[in-house]
Amino acid sequence: MTTQLILQGNALPTFLLEKLLAATGAAAVEPRPPQVTCLPGARRTPAFDALIPLIEAERLDWAFMPTGRRLQDYGLIAFDMDSTLITIECIDELADFAGKKQEVSQVTEAAMRGEIDYRESLRRRLALLAGLDARVLARVYAERLLLSPGARELLAAAQEAGLRTAILSGGFTYFTERLRIELGFDFATSNELEISGGKLTGRVVGDIVDAAAKARHLARLRNELGLEQEQVIAVGDGANDLLMMAEAGLSVAYRAKPATRARASVALNFAGLDGLLNLLQ
Repeated sequence: MTTQLILQGNALPTFLLEKLLAATGAAAVEPRPPQVTCLPGARRTPAFDALIPLIEAERLDWAFMPTGRRLQDYGLIAFDMDSTLITIECIDELADFAGKKQEVSQVTEAAMRGEIDYRESLRRRLALLAGLDARVLARVYAERLLLSPGARELLAAAQEAGLRTAILSGGFTYFTERLRIELGFDFATSNELEISGGKLTGRVVGDIVDAAAKARHLARLRNELGLEQEQVIAVGDGANDLLMMAEAGLSVAYRAKPATRARASVALNFAGLDGLLNLLQ
């Protein structure tokens, strides 16, 4: 199987291009306007790895991809929600209305780095929200929730190519269901916040959707759709996405934590989510 190196983002400096050609043994250079460069026949080598700091200093994303891989070769794409499909962590924004954003954000960050078990981190954070007026959920959705750059473009392209689409999130159904309906996702799975007397209780209804549950849901969808693992794309940003990403043939780390980037097939550190489209012909 031949591979190609694809770089995207800012303009690729000539000095760096020359080093990349020498390091990877690429057979040619194929510019793809506006700012994508493909090096067919490139191989990842220790000499290439030594150039990674230079590549990233230029704010360039890079990926070695099999030659000829197309979006149509896949049948399912699954997204994490918080800090992946959308720019915020919904629980942090809810905490802001409760006057506890700093406390909750610190736990969120530790969980995304894999320093705290996700179930335990969610219990801790939800407990801090007990008593919060449930009407705040609508304010977070209306006032603070934004799609990540390129999300609509990637989703539209995936739907046009015939892929089924899913949100698999450790976040909350209030947000995932609205996004599912608004954006036309086929599936959505997340945690349901418990509400009593118009206020959050600080708990969820039923079992917590954690990393293992997200992976199980992805495997279930894959099997129900009759797909092979290599026909599945999973996109995430945190440690709690790694099990889900391991169930996919193509795992994409989006603006991700180092541990997640290190284990993903490709990382988009600078491009929007639609940067994935530049990797697939």
